[in-house]
Amino acid sequence: MTSRTTRIAGAALITALLSPVLASAHNVAAADRAALAAAQGAQPFIYAYLGAKHMVTGYDHLLFLFGVIFYLYRLRDVAGYVTLFAVGHSITLLGGVLGGLSVNSFLVDAVIGFSVVYKAFENMGGFRALFGVAPDPRVAVLVFGLCHGLGLATKIQELSLSRDSLAGNLVSFNVGVELGQLLALIMMVLVFTLWRRTGRFERQAFVANAVIMACGFVLMGYQLTGYFLGART
Repeated sequence: MTSRTTRIAGAALITALLSPVLASAHNVAAADRAALAAAQGAQPFIYAYLGAKHMVTGYDHLLFLFGVIFYLYRLRDVAGYVTLFAVGHSITLLGGVLGGLSVNSFLVDAVIGFSVVYKAFENMGGFRALFGVAPDPRVAVLVFGLCHGLGLATKIQELSLSRDSLAGNLVSFNVGVELGQLLALIMMVLVFTLWRRTGRFERQAFVANAVIMACGFVLMGYQLTGYFLGART
């Protein structure tokens, strides 16, 4: 078995082991649902905490961000791309809930899974290999940020939230999401820094992105299965 085949087989095994975890990427825990349902009036700390928790346990968001910063070596570039993502998901998170924008949660989460596949494919040079040119990554990050925010909005809309101070609570939730995202990014940048110092980063980058892509396909498959099964019932 060749070295490349061995690495790909390892990637497939890792993805298979992660599949049960990925399947619950966007779910809101029962205890969190109860806390939100019981919260009346302005509850900035509760919403901020739950927003941060949702981000750091939202494996679909984290996988996409991991792919986004995979080949970013300067903190200025990391900050720029993450800001685009934050702007995107803030617009649709707040606008989706307050504006009552209703979309099928399975379909929007499938698109979020596709965003993970897209970014990994881009990192692997797939667009340049097939088409000779790659789309502007900044536009892609902003567009997919809008999709990720809409995914968050659909989950919030499924909860029984008090309309009292809802706008302020949603802002607090979004602030928590940003804080959770910052914490996750600090850990990711640290991982990349240590990984690159080992001298194995370039050799392992292809397989790492293959794992990211496979995880994205798992997320897509899980959500599309839920959509089609729901359509039949």
